[in-house]
Amino acid sequence: MRTKPEMMGQLRPAFSELNISEGFEFDTEMVTNEIKEDCKPLLLSNEQLTTLMNDMDGAIRNGLSKDKNPSSIVKCYVTYVQDLPNGTERGKFLALDLGGTNFRVLLIELGENNYFHMDSEIFKVPAHIQTGKGTELFDHIAKCLAEFIKKHNLDNKKALPLGFTFSFPLRQVGLTKGYLNSWTKGFNCSGVVDEDVVRLLKDAIKRRKDVQIDVCGILNDTTGTIMSCAWKNPNTKIGLIVGMLSK
Repeated sequence: MRTKPEMMGQLRPAFSELNISEGFEFDTEMVTNEIKEDCKPLLLSNEQLTTLMNDMDGAIRNGLSKDKNPSSIVKCYVTYVQDLPNGTERGKFLALDLGGTNFRVLLIELGENNYFHMDSEIFKVPAHIQTGKGTELFDHIAKCLAEFIKKHNLDNKKALPLGFTFSFPLRQVGLTKGYLNSWTKGFNCSGVVDEDVVRLLKDAIKRRKDVQIDVCGILNDTTGTIMSCAWKNPNTKIGLIVGMLSK
């Protein structure tokens, strides 16, 4: 099989003549037979697609089954977020999104006439923290959260409401209580598996003694997606995350 640079060298002449601003149709005649042959494994037949569909359907059904869930590769963990926003929500809210080597802190403001404003900042989780102690991870998150609050001059005389998006396998037992099932995406912090991650976050915030946070709910990124989209479009019914790879 040809290497990627060699294949791109074959494709480059075809792309060089394209005017992207005007739209284009790709000239398949400019793609060599060798490239077409190399790409054949990426083309699925109807039979293969049907097999894939049935496998996914079976995995999801197993994940939803009380008896088969423990052995299912698709866990289908329950969420305790039971209602979608209806557009009447008002105020300022914090959001914390942890799901990889970077995490985001967001300040969301919702107002009349579909007014929406968001400020956000991305913070990095250093490699040594990703595989260190769990207390170090949550202390780092609390530190970044405090920096964000001070930077945006938020009134912290009373606890600020925060939604915690935690995009790792989580067994939830309540709206603000969830136990980490296993680490993924290169994380392997000790002392977190089988622990309530909301409590770990609250404990880290308490250790700082400089910010007050009220964690209103914990959810995964898929639930967060449907919640955020439903505020503007009440017809939203499905949240979908595509593109994350696990190590």
